[in-house]
Amino acid sequence: MMYVYFTTTSAFLLSLLGISMNRAHLMSMLLCMESMTLILFLSMATSSINNTNTTSTPIIMIALGACEASAGLTLMTITTQKNTNDHVKNLNLLKC
Repeated sequence: MMYVYFTTTSAFLLSLLGISMNRAHLMSMLLCMESMTLILFLSMATSSINNTNTTSTPIIMIALGACEASAGLTLMTITTQKNTNDHVKNLNLLKC
């Protein structure tokens, strides 16, 4: 069990490091956030194996992850059509 805990923690921290280091493109940031969501899903699924009261929690988490992915891809598509690239420095939410 300690091996699984170490693996999920290190994968989550690597995804967090990827978000903080690769801030040039929106697509790379969305992929890092999606991997963080999947790692949280895996950790919740492995922790709810022994406890039957929390079996619906991973299902809710994966549904929220799908909503996050669709919203992120929609945002990326709109900004790519508007700015012709997905650079984060061109993303300004205050301008119309």
